[in-house]
Amino acid sequence: MPSSNARKAKGERASSELFENVTNPFCGTLPDDLTVERTDKGLKVLNNGDGKSVAGFERKLPPSSPQVKGKDVDLAKAIQEAAKLIGKAALPLYGGLATDVGGMRAVLALAERSGGIVDHALSEAQYRNFKIVQTTGWVMSTITEVRNRADLLIIAGSDIHKLHPRFFERVVSPPDSMFDVTAPKRTVVFIGKGLDRSGAKGPRIGEVVTIACKDEQAGDVVALVRARLRGFRIEQPKLEGVSLAEIDALAERCRNANYGVVIWAPPSLNFPCAELAVEQFTGLVKDLNQTIRFAGLALGGAEGAITAAAVCTWISGYPLRVSYATGAPDYDPYRWAIGRMLKEGEGDLLLWTASISPELSPPATDLPTIVLGTPGLKLASEPAVFIPVGTPGVDHAGRLIRVDNVVSLPLKDLGRAELPPAADVLSAIEAAL
Repeated sequence: MPSSNARKAKGERASSELFENVTNPFCGTLPDDLTVERTDKGLKVLNNGDGKSVAGFERKLPPSSPQVKGKDVDLAKAIQEAAKLIGKAALPLYGGLATDVGGMRAVLALAERSGGIVDHALSEAQYRNFKIVQTTGWVMSTITEVRNRADLLIIAGSDIHKLHPRFFERVVSPPDSMFDVTAPKRTVVFIGKGLDRSGAKGPRIGEVVTIACKDEQAGDVVALVRARLRGFRIEQPKLEGVSLAEIDALAERCRNANYGVVIWAPPSLNFPCAELAVEQFTGLVKDLNQTIRFAGLALGGAEGAITAAAVCTWISGYPLRVSYATGAPDYDPYRWAIGRMLKEGEGDLLLWTASISPELSPPATDLPTIVLGTPGLKLASEPAVFIPVGTPGVDHAGRLIRVDNVVSLPLKDLGRAELPPAADVLSAIEAAL
């Protein structure tokens, strides 16, 4: 198996080491200002941590070794068995995809070689965005632009503080910004009554407003705002907790903004036809850009989802749900959705990659399953082959794409465990075919 140049031999490591400017791979916004210490007791987040980063970096790994049919084997044997199963498969499914850029490149190379299907475990949420950008287009901002320029932030139906605990600290109310044009006080509007507003505090936060509709009605509220901005008369909204005065007040705030941003997170929009809500969010942005500066910002991106979609697009030209069964990339967001395929008995092998968190369990299936997972990964049943792999940014170096799709950030090797990167294992399996 090829070795990673980024890894060090165990004997070369100091017994303790302090790492600064560490990127957090457990959050899609990839905060890169953590301080982490490694001692003989494990990793400890010293500065700029939150619940997600502490849980991720400080998790104690259980003992784990490669297994074939539940029996411990050496890594070479597990790789050979995985290659044997893939070689026999007519339509292997490559799912999970919680890995870094190198790992995703290796997945695609293996899928092309074996004629397989590629889809991320969290792509259903991503397609709430993809469907809109593919059909109507959008105008988007970046995390840095929002931090530096926004004076109005509309958080639409999404619990941003739960998904990204440091988003308000780092982006909405940072201690400073790059440009003098940033408003000294920012207005934050929450659309939805079930949203955590506790992060909306600090010296940069001015007015905090809540339109207390049901979270899934945020798109309806935005549609009414768009109607008022276009001069249409509307009746009292038939939305619980929403008044016409609130709609008009939000429309006026939008008119008066210097740089407004609509923020949503596709994983939070977990209701039927959620892409229609995204269409309203992006439509408001396009309407307002006729006269002022307005933009959207979509968040989420856990488990390497943004990285998987980006790398898949670079290599195949399509954003996930790609089949190589014909020898060339074939895109179909319905036919090649692995979740649907497994429910309907399609495919004959599942290779599941989950190297970041232990919660990304492979779905229940009768298909032979190969799992490349972080030790402690929750498994409902025993896979045909299990190979423990390292977590990028913790056990080995790597790179992930940030949730706004504009930068990739380097991940450090913190030396938590001597586990192979998923990229190395996948490349070895391909070489053994």
